[in-house]
Amino acid sequence: MKRRTFGLGLAATFAAHAFEQVPDAVCDVVGEPLARRIGGGLDIHHIATGRGNSTLLIGPGDTSILIDAGASADGLDVSAAPRPDSGRRPGEWIARYVQRRLSDCGTSGLDYMVVTHLHPDHLGDVTDQSPRSAHGEYRLSGVTDVAELLPIGALVDRAYPAYDYPMAWEARFATNYVAYVRSRVGAGGVVQRVVAGSNDQIRPTRPRDAKANFEVRNIVANGVVWTGAGQSTRTLFPPLSQIPREDFPTENMCSIGLRVKLGNFAYFTGGDLTSYSFDGELPWHDVLTPSARVAGGVDVATADHHGLFDGLNADVVRALRPQAWVIPTWHISQPDTLQLERMLSERLYAGPRDVFATDVMPQNKLANARLMRRLRSTEGHVIVRVSPSGSSFTIVVTDNHDERDTVLCRFGPYASRGGGVS
Repeated sequence: MKRRTFGLGLAATFAAHAFEQVPDAVCDVVGEPLARRIGGGLDIHHIATGRGNSTLLIGPGDTSILIDAGASADGLDVSAAPRPDSGRRPGEWIARYVQRRLSDCGTSGLDYMVVTHLHPDHLGDVTDQSPRSAHGEYRLSGVTDVAELLPIGALVDRAYPAYDYPMAWEARFATNYVAYVRSRVGAGGVVQRVVAGSNDQIRPTRPRDAKANFEVRNIVANGVVWTGAGQSTRTLFPPLSQIPREDFPTENMCSIGLRVKLGNFAYFTGGDLTSYSFDGELPWHDVLTPSARVAGGVDVATADHHGLFDGLNADVVRALRPQAWVIPTWHISQPDTLQLERMLSERLYAGPRDVFATDVMPQNKLANARLMRRLRSTEGHVIVRVSPSGSSFTIVVTDNHDERDTVLCRFGPYASRGGGVS
């Protein structure tokens, strides 16, 4: 079945989430371009390029936050086809998508860019064919492609300024990113190391227009996790001097995790955070479980690390218990069967939930056919649209085969239940 037909069919098949008019809801129409956002609300765009993670948030005051800009160089034997096509690099497609959304708001630049961790599918792979920047001694891919096309107010990552924990990177994609950071700082640009526990590092940039009940909380980074009280934190990782090198924290374990709130709505995303502890042998390798517990119940969550085997354990699913899961997929192995079972299991938490994926390869659909038929969509941009009051939200899937942003299906409104801002 063609993806367009599959997506449109879902809108009719799942009548339980038929769209209803509510006073502060965006009115998206299947078959039409994505509607302009409502000022004061929160839009979360999971951008589907088939090459990695990228999520754009536009919140009250038109505050814009781009989380990652992946650009994997993996081949088509194991990776989804580039979307809309291979005529531009993934980072360019991401930048153009962001430009369309910012244009709707009457703005032209990003307020924040958050790089959760230093992996190609989150910041951009680099090859000899990657063009050189006009602004510094680095090549264009992913994050740097976005930076070439869009002004960025503040760049926030997990490691600035040293990039040597748990060890210095030598991979080309990482050294290229660091070269960009050095060039940016040299030109007077803002780069910040994420502050775990903070709820004011990322904040509305136009506070007079922003609602007081909008919050971005830095839940975790580098194994330092918020305690849930004030801005206090605790450290999960032991000192490196006390553990063998082969047990060092991985780059995925060091990912930034964020909780975003607007009124009663809550959203959690954590890059490539994982929960796998070698079956209990290295309990501190499980960073996702304590992060999910302190984030608490949310309305929408990403299945971190692309829904792979080491991502969601049962405790993470119980702690987050969202009404909707979004799986940022692009590789043949994504998502994993057990991860799907957990997301869909009402044994882990009661009640209905919807699952969306950005780019599932045909081979994975065949392998997981029993569960795939329960997903709301398996390809396309997944957009969460939260009302200005934060009391309700809808989810829209748009076509990623071109730049028309055609609505394929929509779900909701859902009643937000994530709790008030702490």
